[in-house]
Amino acid sequence: MKVWETEIFGRKLIIEHGKMAKQAHGSVLLKYGKSAILITATASKEAKEGIDFLPLTVEFQEKFYAVGKIPGGFLKREGRPSSEAILSSRLIDRPIRPLFPKDFHNDIQVIVTAFSMDNDDSIETWGITGASFALNLSPIPFDGMVAGVRLGYVDGKFIIFPTQEELKKSKMDIVVAGTKEAITMVEGESLEVSEEEMVKALLFAHDAIKQVIEFQEKVISEFEIEKWEVTPPEIPEGFVEDFEKLIDDDELKKKILVKGKKNRDEAIDSYRKELLEKFQSEYVEKWDNETYEKYKKFILESFDDRIKKLMRRMIIEENTRADGRKIDEIRPITCEIGLFEKTHGSALFTRGETQSLGVVTLGEPMDVQIIDTVFEEGERRFMLHYNFPPFSTGEVKGLRLSRREIGHGHLAERALKNLIPSEEEFPYIIRVVSEILESNGSSSMATVCSGSLALMDAGVPMPKHVAGVAMGLIFEEDKFVVLTDILGMEDHLGDMDFKVTGTRDGITAFQMDVKVAGVTEEVLREALERAKKARLHILNLMYDTISEPRKELSPYAPLIKTTKIPLDKISEVIGPGGRIIKGIHKDYDVEVSIDDETGLAKVSGHNIHNIDEAINYIQNLIKEVKEGEVFDGKVSRIENYGLFVEIIPGKLGLLHMSNLGKDAKDILKNIKIGDIMKVEIISIDDNGRIQLKKFGEKTAPRRSNNRHHKTSETPKTEGKND
Repeated sequence: MKVWETEIFGRKLIIEHGKMAKQAHGSVLLKYGKSAILITATASKEAKEGIDFLPLTVEFQEKFYAVGKIPGGFLKREGRPSSEAILSSRLIDRPIRPLFPKDFHNDIQVIVTAFSMDNDDSIETWGITGASFALNLSPIPFDGMVAGVRLGYVDGKFIIFPTQEELKKSKMDIVVAGTKEAITMVEGESLEVSEEEMVKALLFAHDAIKQVIEFQEKVISEFEIEKWEVTPPEIPEGFVEDFEKLIDDDELKKKILVKGKKNRDEAIDSYRKELLEKFQSEYVEKWDNETYEKYKKFILESFDDRIKKLMRRMIIEENTRADGRKIDEIRPITCEIGLFEKTHGSALFTRGETQSLGVVTLGEPMDVQIIDTVFEEGERRFMLHYNFPPFSTGEVKGLRLSRREIGHGHLAERALKNLIPSEEEFPYIIRVVSEILESNGSSSMATVCSGSLALMDAGVPMPKHVAGVAMGLIFEEDKFVVLTDILGMEDHLGDMDFKVTGTRDGITAFQMDVKVAGVTEEVLREALERAKKARLHILNLMYDTISEPRKELSPYAPLIKTTKIPLDKISEVIGPGGRIIKGIHKDYDVEVSIDDETGLAKVSGHNIHNIDEAINYIQNLIKEVKEGEVFDGKVSRIENYGLFVEIIPGKLGLLHMSNLGKDAKDILKNIKIGDIMKVEIISIDDNGRIQLKKFGEKTAPRRSNNRHHKTSETPKTEGKND
């Protein structure tokens, strides 16, 4: 067993190797602060046949014991991963995936298991560095070292691995990953920061990444790891070259420039089939059918590679894109709102061949999402869900929720969530659903736009619109071109996918994945400035569609009003065993939800009059009354020792017969429930019990024993607890 230790970013980082999980091909125990994760890397000995992708899976295993909790539910054991665990897995996967050799097709599995978790340590981010350690210490081919850091921005200063308290005050919360040479991944949110602030943040984070990699290099240098050889496939000499001779670049260029994704795909597919038939007929004597079938995938790869090279050359040398746009031109955009009768808010955002239908539902307090994971626990009142059905790309697939959908929805949610009004301003639970109806380039950014439009259509008091745009990069030798509003093809064949969302005043969310090492400060600045220009153009169109939230909510939305209750008065509204609040629910046909920490009470129902009456009742319950105040009270109950009088709705006092005057017996004999009587408060004891007298009468001497005369009951529970 070996242990390495260093002080970094204000906490201790410890790496242990050779003690745990020794049968994995590579493993380390990484400790940072109070947190600890085990990272293992294993791979199959043989390559998977017939695939042209990297079969890598990354799993972040959340263990409730890591935070001293027992899982909820009947089984009391961890089940399927939470959305937070899936997002952590994606966070680790994205920066390590490009570092495997192109021809390595063995199954690879990286598992990060949390043994101890403190949210101040952002241990899921350390999973990126831990995966790099485990892979570099294994025989699995892996090219280079990568690390990840979390960055906050508090009072004009950048903080690496901020605490949760610091994040509450931070203008940024981003995770940045990279190699020693360049940033390779960014994911996060911000409070309308400027492009200049974002560039400085990324450069600061990269300096921190270099520190982590220096420590990583020191550890790895103590090992001599023999890596598995990656054997390039043996292809008969001349086989691919003979096929490539048949490709006419001018003809292929015409196919690439065909308008419309479906038409372009059909034109390219048709040309591919034509070339394959031509190859078989012209080289039938040189290459038999068995050889052709065995090595066909390599000529298909060469065809795709020719498309990539040709498309990139068209952009770099001719400033020509597949759909004929200029490099900084945005596809045509249309925005529609209020599409459906019964939904609370809706919007259709179409940009070129990408289309998102955003639908908003406003819920009552009981619709809040309960969060109980190792990452956090509590409630979430704003949710955004993203759906990507197969018909959006003209395909036939099974309908299931993928990790990609969770990731895209999370990015769009982060873009909008900091503009969502507070509970005090807008007490609803808010759910946005994005249905992707058509896709050819950045449906997550279309989701941000449709979501913002739908929120305003629903009457959610959003202060501003938020829009998003996806940028791309083509990098060739010493020249680069930044592309605005990239197509799916440009995303797939380009060197960078760079998504930026924001308002007119700054950036709200950010995501970047880079496939090359040449992303410099100059590239970042140009990409961000281009993204800002594009974002402002989109925002103008959105404001033209709806410039401010609707003043009225949908008639199908639930009705909710709020009132504030002093913390020391909450028990009076709830009552013994919840008796009073249950009575309010029953008598006014409403639901009342009270936040114990803030005292905010939400009253929801379907009749505004009932809601107002319930709020009035609650306000009367907590209203402070004083000795000497006079009321026209309503007789609520009649006993042989006196009357219970409701002086204001929800608040009773005892008018003892001794304080009724000389006609007390006649009054008790003739009075009826509901009669109005002018009364005056003569005393309020420490328990809030009120003693009354008939207005104008003298006060009788105080009784020495009044324990049987309970006066704090509400009209809803009369006669039950005398």
